[in-house]
Amino acid sequence: MELESIARNLQKRDDGIYYALDSSPISYPEIGNEYCLQIEKDSFWFNHRNRVIVEAVKKYSKDKMFFDIGGGNGYVSLGLQEAGVDVVLVEPGPVGSLNAKKRGIDHVICSTLQDAKFEKASLDTVGMFDVVEHIENDVEFLRETNEYLKEDGMVYITVPAFNFLWSNEDKEAGHYRRYSLSMMEKALNKANFDVVYSTYIFTVLPLPIFFFRVIPSKLGMNKDAYGLEKRQKEHKSRKGMMHNTLQKIWDWELEQVKKGEKIGFGGSCFVVGRKKN
Repeated sequence: MELESIARNLQKRDDGIYYALDSSPISYPEIGNEYCLQIEKDSFWFNHRNRVIVEAVKKYSKDKMFFDIGGGNGYVSLGLQEAGVDVVLVEPGPVGSLNAKKRGIDHVICSTLQDAKFEKASLDTVGMFDVVEHIENDVEFLRETNEYLKEDGMVYITVPAFNFLWSNEDKEAGHYRRYSLSMMEKALNKANFDVVYSTYIFTVLPLPIFFFRVIPSKLGMNKDAYGLEKRQKEHKSRKGMMHNTLQKIWDWELEQVKKGEKIGFGGSCFVVGRKKN
C-alpha cells in the first residue's frame, strides 16, 4: 500500500515507517510506550481489550481497511492483523512506531491523524483505543476524524470510565477526563456519528480502582501512580482460583459483545459509531 496516495504529508524512510514531515505535541508521557511494551503481552487488561475489539471489528467492519489511531506499540494492530484485518498503525511516538514495526505490523505511520494530512473521506474504519481521553477538545477531534472517513465509515473507541474513578494515575498519564457511556455517546452524536453499539467492559474493575487508586490519591499516598513496577503488578495475569473466576467474567463479557448486548457497568467504555450520511 502506498499511503502517500491518501496522505499529503508523509515520507517513507529506510526503516519502512512513514513519517510526518512536521509534528504536533501530544498529551502522553514519553515513557508511556516503553512501559506498555513491558506489560502488554502478559496483561489480562490488554488481552481482554484486544479480544473485545477484534470481535466487534469482525462483527461490524468485516473486510475493511482499519486505521489504528494512536496505537502505541501496535498491540491492538497485531491482534487485528493476526485476525485477518488489514491494518495501518498511526502512532505519533517514534518509540511506539519502531516497536510496532519490530512486532511485524505491515503498515506503520509515525504521526498524528492531523499531521499526516489524510485526504478527506479516504478512510474506511478508524479505531482510537484509550486515546480520546488524551485530547483536550474531544468533540472537535472526533469531528475532524469524521471528515476523514468515507460514507458510512466506522469508528471504534475505548476510554476509561467514570470521573469518580479519577486518580493520580489519570493525571500522570495525561488524561483530561474519564467518561460515562452517555458522555461518549453525546460526544459522538455532536461529531456527526450515530452510535451503533456501546457497552462497559471490565465489569469488576471499578471497585479495586476506587480502593487502590482513588482513595490513596485523595490521601496523598499514591506518589508513583504511573510507575512501571506498580503497573506490572496490576496487569500481570496470575494462575489460580481468582484467575479462573476473572477469565469466566471476561469470557461472559466477550459473549455479550458478540451478541451486541450492553453491559451496565465497568472500568472502561467501548463504543462503535458510524458516520452519519
